[in-house]
Amino acid sequence: MADAPGKDADFLFTDEELSEMSGLKRGEDFVEVTCGCTSHRYGDAVGRLRVFASGDLEISCECTPGCQEDKLTPAAFEKHSERETARKWKSNVWVIAKGEKVPLSKTILLKYYNQTSKTGNSSHKGPNGRPCHHDEFIRCTRCNKERRFRLRTKEECRIYHDAVADLNWKCSDSKFDKISCDDEEERASRKVLRGCLRSPSCRGCTTCVCFGCEICRFSDCSCQTCVDFTQNAKN
Repeated sequence: MADAPGKDADFLFTDEELSEMSGLKRGEDFVEVTCGCTSHRYGDAVGRLRVFASGDLEISCECTPGCQEDKLTPAAFEKHSERETARKWKSNVWVIAKGEKVPLSKTILLKYYNQTSKTGNSSHKGPNGRPCHHDEFIRCTRCNKERRFRLRTKEECRIYHDAVADLNWKCSDSKFDKISCDDEEERASRKVLRGCLRSPSCRGCTTCVCFGCEICRFSDCSCQTCVDFTQNAKN
C-alpha cells in the first residue's frame, strides 16, 4: 500500500498514472517504486527506483541483503545486475505494474527524464542558456588546505573532474590558479560563496547542482559516471 502523498510529489504523477505499481512511495520531491533488472544467468536484481521532477533517476540496489550499491544510475544498475545485453537500460530495467514486469520505456516514469534530455538539462541553465555549476573544493593531500575550483567552462569542469579522480591531488597540480601549499586557505566566510546564480550563499539547489550535462561529462573519459552519461545520451 502506498505511503501518504508528499506535498510536492503530488505534482509529479497522478494517482491513475501510478496505479498498481508495486512498492509505490511518495516523498516531498520524488516518487519511488520497486524496480529490477533480469540476468539470464543470475536472475532478478531488485532495487528501489526514485524519480525526481528534475529528470534524475536514482536506484538503490537490494539484490542481496548486504548490497551497498546506492544512488545508481539506471545504466549502472543494469551493469551491476550483470545483464547480458547491457546498454539498453530503458528496456532492461523494469518496474512491476499490475503484477507484471514492465520496461521503463513503456511507463510514465521516464516523462521528466525525457523532457530534461530534450531541453539539455534546462533546470540547470544560467542566463546565457548554458548549464550552471557551482564552485567546488578539493583538499590538498600535502598541506590539507581546501582549494576552490570554478566550473564555468568545459575546460574548467574537466580540470576539476580529473582532480577529483586523482587521490593524491596537490596544490602544485592546479592548472589555472598558480597556488602552492604556502598560500593561505580561503576564509570560511568566503567558502560559502560558491557562484550560484539564485543565491550567493546557496549550499546547493536545482539551479547550481548538476547531475550530468554536456559540459561536465566527457565522451573520452572512461570513468563510470561519464560512460553512463554518454551511453544514456545515445539511448
